[in-house]
Amino acid sequence: MTNPVSIKEEELIRQCIQEDQKALEALYRMNAGKMMGICLRYAKNRQDAEDILQEGFIKVFNNLKNFKKEGSLEGWIKRIMVNTALLHYRKTSKFENHVDVDVADKETNDLDLLSSLSAKELMTQIQTLPDGYRMVFNMYVIEGYQHKEIGELLGISEGTSKSQLARARKVLMNLIKKRGL
Repeated sequence: MTNPVSIKEEELIRQCIQEDQKALEALYRMNAGKMMGICLRYAKNRQDAEDILQEGFIKVFNNLKNFKKEGSLEGWIKRIMVNTALLHYRKTSKFENHVDVDVADKETNDLDLLSSLSAKELMTQIQTLPDGYRMVFNMYVIEGYQHKEIGELLGISEGTSKSQLARARKVLMNLIKKRGL
């Protein structure tokens, strides 16, 4: 089985570890756009997203020597950005820790409405969600985490994660219907 990291990427990583400024800049430029998109999904506003991006890349640069090359470099960087966004969230917000099992267990039939939106329209609507709803929605729907993992990462129960997701979906549906998107 071949190593998933290309020779070119391995050389870039080596140069970054040696603190070559051009290599560090190249790594940043290669990934900043996609990572900013991730940061925007988790942040309250663009300024917070930029702070998360900067903090995340500092972690990437400081920990690049620990990259095990078992998966993609982009995936590793993405994980750091998500974790940095979650840490930022925990530092700046309090999570509403309540569970409404009836709401959490209800599956909405309006998911077709969500899928009819463009990615940009959906991201705009997601950013208007309350913090807790936005975090859980991003982690579950976009990042693919399970409720148990979300609970562990955010310090909430699995039931709260399910409740927050159900409520996020309901709020999104109402926003989308209200705006006629």
